[in-house]
Amino acid sequence: MIEQLYKWDRELFVFLNGLGIEQYDDFWIFVTNIKHWIPLYILFFVLFFSAFHWKKALLHSLFLFASFFTTLAFTNLVKGFAVRLRPNNNPDLIDVIRVLQNPTNYSFFSGHASASFVVSTFVILSLKEKYPWIYVVYIWPATFVISRVYVGVHYPLDLFVGMLVGIMFGFVFHKLYLNVQNKMLRTKA
Repeated sequence: MIEQLYKWDRELFVFLNGLGIEQYDDFWIFVTNIKHWIPLYILFFVLFFSAFHWKKALLHSLFLFASFFTTLAFTNLVKGFAVRLRPNNNPDLIDVIRVLQNPTNYSFFSGHASASFVVSTFVILSLKEKYPWIYVVYIWPATFVISRVYVGVHYPLDLFVGMLVGIMFGFVFHKLYLNVQNKMLRTKA
């Protein structure tokens, strides 16, 4: 069953990766680079500090960092157990796919997907009451995730599971944040 799922995953990856157009390579390489998203990260913190009192904004920021680093740690732990080669390192695929990056660590599941979705989910849950438009933030991880297939370094299943893990951790950390905030309010009363 797992082998059949991996076969479909490889076939879907080869198909999607093959849709790449050379004229857009520079765009997708730019999109997939985490450093190019720094202005968006800064915007998230600006939104926290404009929406909330500085203490509450600081608490949100601390939980955002905690969710991000916890998700990355969990992702790397799973990668160490799953030990799935990335498409760009798979000798069976190298002659049939477009490769624009060559990371050497393992593929399952995507750290780009899990990290971008945990941040987006936490930010959205935190700010949806203040900024109803905040759901557009999900455009970022969706674009980020698509870039990983385009540059040849992740299978669709890696991205889908990474997305689910990120969303799950985003909800968990937001719930933890709410619990801590409620305890702090009760101690003041």
